[in-house]
Amino acid sequence: MRRVIVWRHGETEQNAGGIYQGQLDSHLSARGREQAAAAAQALADRGASRLLSSDLARAADTAEALSARTGLPVEHDPRLREIHVGQWQGLRHADVAERFPDALAALDRGEDTVRGVTGERVAELQVRMRAAFEELVRRLDVGDTAVVTTHGLASRALIADVVGLTYRQAWLSLVGLHNCHWAELVEHRTGWRLEAWNVGVTASVGSVTDR
Repeated sequence: MRRVIVWRHGETEQNAGGIYQGQLDSHLSARGREQAAAAAQALADRGASRLLSSDLARAADTAEALSARTGLPVEHDPRLREIHVGQWQGLRHADVAERFPDALAALDRGEDTVRGVTGERVAELQVRMRAAFEELVRRLDVGDTAVVTTHGLASRALIADVVGLTYRQAWLSLVGLHNCHWAELVEHRTGWRLEAWNVGVTASVGSVTDR
């Protein structure tokens, strides 16, 4: 079996403030650095042979915490970036709710609408995420484990696509990964299966859902 651990980055000031980040290049907060160090300590024993990361700073900083413990080099891939939220980027959730109520209502119903007028749909996000995943898997030997450090919505979109859930099913049934929590995909003879979801060091390291 091959295994892929999909790891969400640690907390940022924007996470804590309820701000849509999308592809803003924000670094981890002090709390986020603590989360990354604690999670890296737990993940260091998993025997990973590859460590991939979004090239956005908050994910790259998180991956570096694991790299420092394992010696694995971090491979940065822009395809692992968070969904682009267009005009919502940098806005507080309350401001988006006031200015774009119809779009948020559609998202709440599980519709894959464009984020922030000029942003992406999840279907577009899944295309680039899945391409990075398949390229990674081709390079893994039997029994290998890889860690992919990415973002909240990006992680849920990837996992849904890999295990065959529709976006609506994933959106309405899976809570977003908390900061520095992870999910685990394992290879089975019939395909990939989700073995674990929202795993973390302690419940206290979680924060707000993906933005």
